Amino acid sequence: MSEQAVRHVRAGGRDARRSLRNAPDFAMLPSLHRKLPVTELMDDEHVIRIDEASMAILEEVGVVFRDAIALEDWKRAGADVRGERVHLDRNLVRELISTIPSSWTYRARNPERSLPFGGKHSIFVPMTGAPFIRDLEDKRRWPTIADLNMFHKLAHMSPALHSTAHHIVEPMDMVVSHRHLAITYSSMKYSDKTFMAMTTSGKNAEDVMDMCEILFGKETMEETPVVTGNCNGNSPLVWDETMLSAMRALCRRNQPVLCSPFVLGGANTPASVAPAVAQLNAEALSALAYTQVIRKGCPAIYGHFLSTVSMKSGAPMAGTPEISLMNYLIGQMARYYNVPWRTSNLLGGAKTFDAQAGYESAMTMNAVLHAGANYIWHSAGWNEAGMHCSVAKFVVDAEMCAMGYRLAEGVRWDDFDEALAAIRDVGPGGHYLGHPHTQANFQRAFFMPKMFNNDSIEQWQAEGSVEITERALQQAKRLLGEYQEPKLDEGIDEALRDYMERRKREIPAVDELNLEH
Repeated sequence: MSEQAVRHVRAGGRDARRSLRNAPDFAMLPSLHRKLPVTELMDDEHVIRIDEASMAILEEVGVVFRDAIALEDWKRAGADVRGERVHLDRNLVRELISTIPSSWTYRARNPERSLPFGGKHSIFVPMTGAPFIRDLEDKRRWPTIADLNMFHKLAHMSPALHSTAHHIVEPMDMVVSHRHLAITYSSMKYSDKTFMAMTTSGKNAEDVMDMCEILFGKETMEETPVVTGNCNGNSPLVWDETMLSAMRALCRRNQPVLCSPFVLGGANTPASVAPAVAQLNAEALSALAYTQVIRKGCPAIYGHFLSTVSMKSGAPMAGTPEISLMNYLIGQMARYYNVPWRTSNLLGGAKTFDAQAGYESAMTMNAVLHAGANYIWHSAGWNEAGMHCSVAKFVVDAEMCAMGYRLAEGVRWDDFDEALAAIRDVGPGGHYLGHPHTQANFQRAFFMPKMFNNDSIEQWQAEGSVEITERALQQAKRLLGEYQEPKLDEGIDEALRDYMERRKREIPAVDELNLEH
């Protein structure tokens, strides 16, 4: 902190400190360089046991690839293809996944927001895919494209969020077959951070790649990732044409995909942690290997989505102990194969932003950070098992990511000698509040949440007894009032809009009803 700021704080006392603490600061935090030791529950014998079990599944049970192009690709690669079922020799799998880069740099529209990724580096990414929103008035309703624009603005202004993702909420006022264009443009227009690619079909993914080429240039995309796609498997042991065609679109342009089995523990996996991870590992490895059949050396990310199923109702659950245990095991397996990995963060199953949502989210984040995940997705807004994105929870989750970031940075030692000198200055019975070391370090010494209230009960009541949901909604409105758009280059903006208009003319306007039939 500057000397001028210190003098201001000293002169103004508590009110000045509070004003400085609440002053807006939208500078994005760098890619998180984790210094926490990872939690490794398995010894070498258990890691080998999971690996051997997964390889046996790939060789003896096989994985279904419901895609004619993928089946031909696998035949040329030397796999044992029997109808749609592909049996993969472990040596072939190991050879293929060995060519996946262990780290890279994500290039953002604003080069200052580019991100080292992989190894000890992690990034926080907001949730995606919510068909409902809990809006600025905490009302649950269908979202619009304006709501998506709003979330992209909030993500842009949240220092610990490194990405704007893509369809944080599903814009229900847009024609379904054109949504991917508007969603991608929103990510590009309202933030200069990295973002995600829509992978709802192979052709949609190709459209996103074309838009990325307009924004970044073909040469840049060949050199480094600019976007991330996600391809979900159909557990158990199935990959379909929709996801595989989208995977090909990204891999051919040297852009990474998250190879993500979709785990409903106990429903589409065995009802036991370690065997569930063995199946998930086999599924992820089969997709990771296929990325290298498409293009050797292209980046790819070991993915998953984890939930467990209530044996009473069949409903997916968040924040359970077994999800944390699976994260620890998956982290070890990804490191064993030397590939970066993705997980999900701050998940809630509650219907409102209540204590359940908070407990579930905190339980998940703690495990994710100690498991050493790289791509930390669904990091803001997720509630009701992903059925809605809550504006209030989004704002608080973004601050939780900042808290998790601070935790994962580990202990700072750069002021150790100065602080020890302060002990001698203050001596027995004194206090540190007015000491120069405290004045110079109070902002960074202890994380001071803006969304959590730690005032006395009397102060809290005097200020209106505002609870966290209302505080978060007020903060969201303040942030949106202070938003400044990071303007696109006019020529690039025009080219993007021209491309979208052309594709809208070419793509049939299919609505939700037609898709359902």
